[in-house]
Amino acid sequence: MRKPQGAAAGRAGAAIAAVAFIAAALPGDAWAAADLATLPRDLSPWGMFLGADAVVRTVMVGLALASLAAWTVWLAKSIELRRSVAVAQRGLERLESDVTLQQAAAETADQHDAVAQMIQTVDREASLSGGAHDDGFRERVALRLERVEAAEARRAAIGTGLLASIGAVAPFVGLFGTVWGIMNAFIGISKANTTNLAVVAPGIAEALLATALGLVAAIPAVVIYNHLTRRVTAYRALLGDASTQLLLMISREATRPAQRARMVR
Repeated sequence: MRKPQGAAAGRAGAAIAAVAFIAAALPGDAWAAADLATLPRDLSPWGMFLGADAVVRTVMVGLALASLAAWTVWLAKSIELRRSVAVAQRGLERLESDVTLQQAAAETADQHDAVAQMIQTVDREASLSGGAHDDGFRERVALRLERVEAAEARRAAIGTGLLASIGAVAPFVGLFGTVWGIMNAFIGISKANTTNLAVVAPGIAEALLATALGLVAAIPAVVIYNHLTRRVTAYRALLGDASTQLLLMISREATRPAQRARMVR
């Protein structure tokens, strides 16, 4: 019975000696990399943000602020355009009724919306022209209405340029953060002297998060930009209808004195 026990003890000793020999043969960096591979890493978005490089973290913060700006512009411009369209529709209905230029100017004297400004500028041109409704007067009125319409369209489009910039630049900013993060990940791989996935994955995941944030900022910005552009175009068409109604009103008023003169005869 003593011989089997001695043989088992000899095999155990040989195994311990082999492990000690392998441990002595492996470089210290390899053992450090193996220990690093077993370290727990938080791969949640917040954990990846906290573990990212300073440059990548700055890119992520900038993209988050850009996304917040895009949604803020959407909310503010949607409220503004809805109000402007409603006021313009009421002004257009007033112009389509049987009302004279003087009556419309008196009703909108204390108002500052787009249609009211158009009525006031036509009334001012009529007073400057001395009541003459000739072809030159109509041309001057058309120029004034065109200027008011263009100014209101520019005012309504304020903020859409920011959306266009975010939609165009955000993916490239996210790509810059990804390239920078992957470069740092490869530097870490070189220092750790290992290609273990547990070592490589956290750094690459942090880098790819920048690309994801770039798309999160860019895609809504492009969609919101197209939506607001259509709303502004519809609002400008409504102002064009108001300009047409004012020109028709001037044309009717130009014929009324001749009609009254014929009725008197």
